[in-house]
Amino acid sequence: MSGRSGQARARVLTGVLLLALLLLVPAALVVGGSAEIGARDALRAVAAWLGLADPLPGHLQTIAQLRLWRALVAAAVGASLSFSGALLQGVFRNALASPSVIGVSAGASLGAAAAIALLGGLLPTWLSGGLWSPTPWLVVGGAFAGAVLVCMLVVRLATVDGRLSVPTLLLVGIAVNTCIAGALAALQSLTLDDFQIARAILAWTFGTLDDRSAAHALLAVIALSAALAVAPWVARELDLFAGGEQDAQALGVHLARTKFLALGAAALAAAAATAVAGQISFVGLVVPHLLRSVVGHGHARLLPLSALGGAAFLLGADVAQRALLGHLALQPGILMSIVGGPFFLYLLWRERRSTVAW
Repeated sequence: MSGRSGQARARVLTGVLLLALLLLVPAALVVGGSAEIGARDALRAVAAWLGLADPLPGHLQTIAQLRLWRALVAAAVGASLSFSGALLQGVFRNALASPSVIGVSAGASLGAAAAIALLGGLLPTWLSGGLWSPTPWLVVGGAFAGAVLVCMLVVRLATVDGRLSVPTLLLVGIAVNTCIAGALAALQSLTLDDFQIARAILAWTFGTLDDRSAAHALLAVIALSAALAVAPWVARELDLFAGGEQDAQALGVHLARTKFLALGAAALAAAAATAVAGQISFVGLVVPHLLRSVVGHGHARLLPLSALGGAAFLLGADVAQRALLGHLALQPGILMSIVGGPFFLYLLWRERRSTVAW
C-alpha cells in the first residue's frame, strides 16, 4: 500500500470512527435498563453534563449520567486494549500477539484481584471512597505490576537464540493464562468469606461495565493518554522492526529503549483497562488486525487509529447487545470471547505456514 493511499484511507477512517463515537455515546444513553430515555433527552443529558443545558427532570439525569460513565469507560477501555495490542504486535512482529493471547491481560487481572483482596482485608473502608483515595490507584498499580511481570516473562521465555519464536510465544501465552486462571480461582476460594471481595474479583475475571463512575472513566483516560504519548517515540522504530531486530539495529534503532517504551506503554494501557473493567479479551487482537488491512502497516497511522477503532468497537458492541438483549446482555468479557475466539482461530489457520518452523 502506497504512502499517499494509506494516508488518504487513514483520514477517511479517522472521520468515520469519530462520527461513530459521536453517535454511539448518545445511543448508549438510550438503550439498556428499565428507564426509557429518548434520543432528544439523551442529547440534552449530554449537554447538561457539559453545562450547556438544564438537567433532565427527576431521576432521569442521574440514570443518564450513569449510562454516560459506562459509555466513556467502554470507549476508554476499548481504546486502551486495542492500542496495547497494536504495540505488542509491532514489537513481536506477529498479528497473533495481543494482551489476552500472551497473558498480559490475565497478569493485570491477577494483580488487580490481589490488590482488591489485600485492600479489602487490611485497609479501612474509607480508602475506597472516591477518585482521590488511594484505593483505585493501588488497584491500577497492582494491575500494572502484574502486566509488566508477564511481559518480561513472555519476552524471556519466547526468545530462542536471540530471536523471538512465534510457536513458543503462543505456548508461553497458553501456559501463563492457565497458571493465572488457577491463581485467580485460588484467590476467589480464599476470599469466599467476604462476599464483596469475592464478587469484585469475579467481576474482574469476566470483565464488567456495570456501575462505572467518573473515577473509573478518569483513571482509564489518564492511563490511556500516558500510553498514547509514547506512540510518536516508537512508531518509526516499530516500522523498522518488521525486517527483523538485527536489520532494525543496523538502521540505528535502539532496541532496548524501543522495547522498554513500547512494552511499558502496552502494559500500562492493558493494566488500566483491566483495573477499570476487568479482563476483556480479544479487542487487542481483532481491531489492529482489521485496521492494518485498511491503512497498512505504518505505525504512525496504525497506533492512533487502533485507539479510535477499539473505542468504537467495544462501545458499539456494548450498545448493540444491550439494545438486542436488554437485561439479558452478557458481560463484555464473555461477549468479546465469543466474538474474538473464532477470529483467533481464523488467524491461526491463516498464519499456520509461518508458525510451523519450530
